[in-house]
Amino acid sequence: MVGGRLPGARGKNVSGTGRIASLLALAVAVAMSAGCAAGGGPSGDAQPVQAPWGSWTSPLGAARLASASVAMSDLRAADGRLWWRESRPDQGGRQVLMVRAADGGIDELGPDGAYVRTRVHEYGGASYLPTDAGLVYSHFPDQRLYLAAAGAAPRPLTGAGYRFADCVPDPRRARLVCVREDHTGATLAANGEERNEIVAVALDADGDAAGQVLVTGSDFVAYPRPSPDGRWLAWVAWNHPDMPWDSSTLHLAELREDGIGPARVIAGGPGRAVTEPQWDDDGSLYFVDDPDGWWNLYRWRDGEVAAVAPMAREFGGPLWSHGARSYALTGDGRAVVRTSLAGIDRLGVLDLATGALRDLDLPFVAFSDIVLLDAGTAAAFAGAVDEDTALVAVDLASGSHRVLHRPVPSDLPPALIARAEAIEFPTAPGPDGSPRTAHAFFYPPTNPDFAGPDGTLPPLIVTVHGGPTSVAKSSLSLNRQFWTSRGFALVDVNYGGSTTFGRAYRERLNGQWGVVDVADALAAVDHLVAAGRVDPVRVAIRGGSAGGFTVLSALAFGDRFTAGANWYGVSDIKALAATSHKFERNYDVALVGPPDEALYRSRSPLFHLDRFDEPLITLQGSEDRIVPPEQSRAIVDALRERGVPVAYLEFEGEQHGFRKAENIIRAHEAELYFYGRVFGFTPAGDIPPLPIWNLDEEAGGSP
Repeated sequence: MVGGRLPGARGKNVSGTGRIASLLALAVAVAMSAGCAAGGGPSGDAQPVQAPWGSWTSPLGAARLASASVAMSDLRAADGRLWWRESRPDQGGRQVLMVRAADGGIDELGPDGAYVRTRVHEYGGASYLPTDAGLVYSHFPDQRLYLAAAGAAPRPLTGAGYRFADCVPDPRRARLVCVREDHTGATLAANGEERNEIVAVALDADGDAAGQVLVTGSDFVAYPRPSPDGRWLAWVAWNHPDMPWDSSTLHLAELREDGIGPARVIAGGPGRAVTEPQWDDDGSLYFVDDPDGWWNLYRWRDGEVAAVAPMAREFGGPLWSHGARSYALTGDGRAVVRTSLAGIDRLGVLDLATGALRDLDLPFVAFSDIVLLDAGTAAAFAGAVDEDTALVAVDLASGSHRVLHRPVPSDLPPALIARAEAIEFPTAPGPDGSPRTAHAFFYPPTNPDFAGPDGTLPPLIVTVHGGPTSVAKSSLSLNRQFWTSRGFALVDVNYGGSTTFGRAYRERLNGQWGVVDVADALAAVDHLVAAGRVDPVRVAIRGGSAGGFTVLSALAFGDRFTAGANWYGVSDIKALAATSHKFERNYDVALVGPPDEALYRSRSPLFHLDRFDEPLITLQGSEDRIVPPEQSRAIVDALRERGVPVAYLEFEGEQHGFRKAENIIRAHEAELYFYGRVFGFTPAGDIPPLPIWNLDEEAGGSP
């Protein structure tokens, strides 16, 4: 489908093992050459040590990546305090709840052993709520809601078989309004799927409650939001085969003790994706919608909808997890808003009456979970190009900020940090032949203590984000620095389908998954090779989930890449459609087309291995419900049978994305070892060997 060969690149008739032998010969020649090439300056007055690309010693080890994977999420604010979740890789990936008091003290909150995480839609989000009665949270092992009151042991509110997310208070009644996913089996929908509904849960429930159903009839619901006076309920809904970023609707109904009144749609519809409804104190309902092709802020008041500040920037993002907040209402006619364009975020203060936006001069390029700490102060998670993500407070008048918490210390020397260069480049034309451009962030190899051999260029790693409706941002990622500090160049591609570029760019991928994304990844390589910045022969592609599908497609249908790293990627579209969880059960319809045996087979890498000669490493979780391990095992088995060098690691107990420290370490060290073997260098440090079938005689076994 897509391809093209770089000057000097191998042909498809070269076997995988033969190609590795030629790369080893190249590496020997590289190592014997003299001089200094691009790749960072000296540390102090010392001259950089010349060493093969990829072999440089880096202080950023895989163990540091594991500790850096302490991620923050689900930020909330109330009574001058901030709550958020933090992951614990050293505790098997457990999610714990943190609280910052008004005096600045930070503590882990909640009972010992509590695992605060919901599996609604599998991606979860909005898994707890501080209330006057105590902390309500979803406990991951049994998915029941618990109430932890001060001085008392947590007690369950709900029974087994249900999952809950995004609970909010009902102002008039002593209850919560929540999204519920019913897995009991007794009330499955007509198509056999679990039901997603909005329910009311009493705070004095007896521990076996199911909740009182308020809203039902849609395949999916999100963002239940009672009005400040408790009279109205707003919510977002959508149905198969749409995803929430394709088409969704905003509903409004009177909220009653025994249910709701007649509902009406007040925004959204076919080809529009509405999200993030919030009530203001004056009774206005704000939300994000994209009738003009950009997610902008809108207001419903007195039965009328009006745009607040139309612009070619995104105020929201795709609804992958519950409860995301990209803006906060101040209650005095303003809103604190995150706006995004081409992978770069800005935080600003918006006048809701005039639409005037005042951007704040902050040293950050990524923001999430915007909340209001007090009338003049916002809080958010913020990422900079040279510092790890932090919880920050921002003074809305002066624009000054304070770092309140950073779970991972920012101690990388500035000279070791590869900073993003935004690049734009021509890619495959549109269906009508019109020219197109794609976008990426490029990171050069950066380590002041080392330089590559004279006359050589660094190997390139092309990174493909997941989703595929996601976006690569330029904020500091130790995962990227792990590679650049060792002498790799890296390009993070925002292929057609990525967000923050408007709906038209996002919809480039509709019906073209495995085509547009692959073409854009190839175009990024072409651009960097033409600029003389990377080795045209040693080019790897890596990605996870949907990004893993792009990796496999690029290797199966093209001949540009010489190695691949597939993290729990899709190999068989039809099999994915048959086993997918409810949220993504029809995602393939938008990405590929209506179910069709021939079409799905034509796009699935598993059935097109006659040109797949490049070495591949695949990493997979044994309990992944989003991309089941059978997807990885099938293509690894097939490649091994064909004689292609292939390595496989399946981590017991891991799901979609690795959360345990020991598995994060092993996965990255294995990938580094793999690149060393296929590109012909020896990684620095004590890296455990990895069996590679069809390259190591002693590998043996089966995946």
